[in-house]
Amino acid sequence: MNTPDSPASPPEAPEYTLVAAPAEGIPDVVRTPEALTAITAALAAGHGPVALDTERAHGFRYSGRAYLIQLRREGAGTVLLDPIAFSGADGRAHLGSLAEALSDAEWILHAATQDLPCLAEVELLPHTLFDTELGGRLLGLPRVSLGSLTERALGKSLAKEHSASDWSRRPLPESWLNYAALDVELLVPLRDWVAQELQAAGKRDWAEEEFAYLVDHAADPPHRRKDPWRRTAGTHEVRTPRGLAVVRELWQERDQIAARLDKAPGRILADRAITALAAQAESRGFALSRDAVRSVNGFTWRQASRFENNWIAATERALGLPTADLPPKRAAAEGPPHPKNWEHRFPEAAQRWAAMRPATVELAETWSLPVENLISPDALRRLAFEPPTPASTASVDAFLADLGVRQWQRDLVVPVVAPLV
Repeated sequence: MNTPDSPASPPEAPEYTLVAAPAEGIPDVVRTPEALTAITAALAAGHGPVALDTERAHGFRYSGRAYLIQLRREGAGTVLLDPIAFSGADGRAHLGSLAEALSDAEWILHAATQDLPCLAEVELLPHTLFDTELGGRLLGLPRVSLGSLTERALGKSLAKEHSASDWSRRPLPESWLNYAALDVELLVPLRDWVAQELQAAGKRDWAEEEFAYLVDHAADPPHRRKDPWRRTAGTHEVRTPRGLAVVRELWQERDQIAARLDKAPGRILADRAITALAAQAESRGFALSRDAVRSVNGFTWRQASRFENNWIAATERALGLPTADLPPKRAAAEGPPHPKNWEHRFPEAAQRWAAMRPATVELAETWSLPVENLISPDALRRLAFEPPTPASTASVDAFLADLGVRQWQRDLVVPVVAPLV
C-alpha cells in the first residue's frame, strides 16, 4: 500500500508485439520492365485496398522524388519498386499503367500529403484514398505516427530505424528494405480499425470528404513560399537591406547549384555561413575580399570551397545592386498580417479575431479535434481580417468555401463564427 512518504509505483509500460520482419519475407526489388509487368498483373489480380508508401531522401537530395515505392495488396503480397530504374529521358518514371491497373482499388497511405507529390511525379494517382494518419487526427488521438497507431490499434510495434536514411543510395541495404516493407505490412488492418473508430465517432462522413479533397488535389504542385531565402537560419541577425541582399544572392546561387547537382542545399553550404557572411559584410561596410569570405566558417568546407567563385560573384552582385533593388527589411505578407499586429492598426479585425479564435478552439475541443483540422488557421485569419459584406450565415459559408474549407467543417464552424463577424 502506498503511503504519503512512498511514491506510487510508475505504471507499467504497455506490451506490444514487435513486428521485426515482413511475414512473407523481403521481396526482390522491381527494377526491370519484365518485373514491372509481372507485379502490375499481380496487383491488379489481387483484392481489397492497396497499401502504399514512399521513401525519399530529405536532407540528402534537392528533389523530393521517391527513391522507393512500397505497395501491398491481398493476393499479391508486398512489392518494392525502384522508380529510379524506370526514369525516362526527362529523368522521371512514368508509372501510369500501374496506376490504371489499380484504379478500382482504394489506396491507403499514412500522411498522404507527404507522399502524394512524389507519387504524382511518377503518374501514380489514386481515384479513392484512405489516409490513416488524417483519420487518427479526426479521431482526436494524441499520437498519430504510424508506429503509435499500430500499437494502439493492433497491439503491434514496428521496427523503425531508417526513416532518415539516404534512400538515393544504391544498392539499398537489406535492413533498409526490411524497414520499407514493414511500412505497408499493417496498413490494411490499421485502415480497418481507423474506419471502425471513425464510424463509431460519427466522423466517417467527415473523413470521406477529407480523403476526396486529397484525391482532387493530389496533382497540385507543392506550394512554394514567397521569398524562401528569408527562412535562412540566422537571417534575423542581418540588420540592413543590403545585408539581406547578400543573403538572397547567396541563397539563390546555392539553390541553383543544389538543383543542378540534386544535393540538399545544406550539404553544399550551411545556412549559418550565408548569414554570417552577410553580417560580416555589414560590419565591414560592405567591402568584402576573397580572404574575408574564406574567414567565415563554412565557406572552407570541401563541398563549399568548390564553388568559391560562385559565392564571390553572388556577393559582388548583392553589393553592386542599386538601392531600389534591395529587398525590404520585412517580407510582404502573404494574406493578412499576423493577428498580433492588428490591435492598433486594425482594431475591428482584432476584435473579431479575439472572439473567433477562442470560439473555434472550444468547438474543436467539443468534437475532440485539433483546431487546425476543424478550420485552417489561414482561413480563419482571412475571415476575421476582411469578412464578406454584408455578413450573413450564407455569405460567410460562401467565403469559407472559396478558401477550400470543406462542407463538414463549414457545417460546424459557420454557425459559431458568423454571428461574430
